[in-house]
Amino acid sequence: MNTTTRILVVEDFKSHRHLIGSLLGRNPSLDVIAEASDGEEGVTLAQQLTPDLILLDIGLPKLNGLEVARQISALVPSAKIVFFTQERDVDIVRIAFILGAWGFVLKQDAEPDLLKAVNSVREGVRFVSRGLANVSASSFESAVEDVMP
Repeated sequence: MNTTTRILVVEDFKSHRHLIGSLLGRNPSLDVIAEASDGEEGVTLAQQLTPDLILLDIGLPKLNGLEVARQISALVPSAKIVFFTQERDVDIVRIAFILGAWGFVLKQDAEPDLLKAVNSVREGVRFVSRGLANVSASSFESAVEDVMP
């Protein structure tokens, strides 16, 4: 995988945006092209920049991450969404995948999982954070196939 992946980060906390940049900066084929601090800005930037991958929080001001994912999936269907959040409710994880997520990483697992998640998704493989041991990405495949064309 030699091509550069263009990434949009949608996260309201500056410290988390910095952490993401630090972790992704370890891979020269990853390029954070923009950052948004609220959901509305995230949708606008996604539509304008058409990134390859979007790292998306759920608890965002102005528009929550699940609604952002729904809108981006319709506006920029080629973009792969990876949620980066503290939310660990299995129903929320399921909804995230139904809305188009390719990955779900818990913020507490950022160090070991974020880069793995991005690389998995780049290869077309869904990813779920180790902190959600009772959930597997493959368990959502049928739910996604039932909802997504």
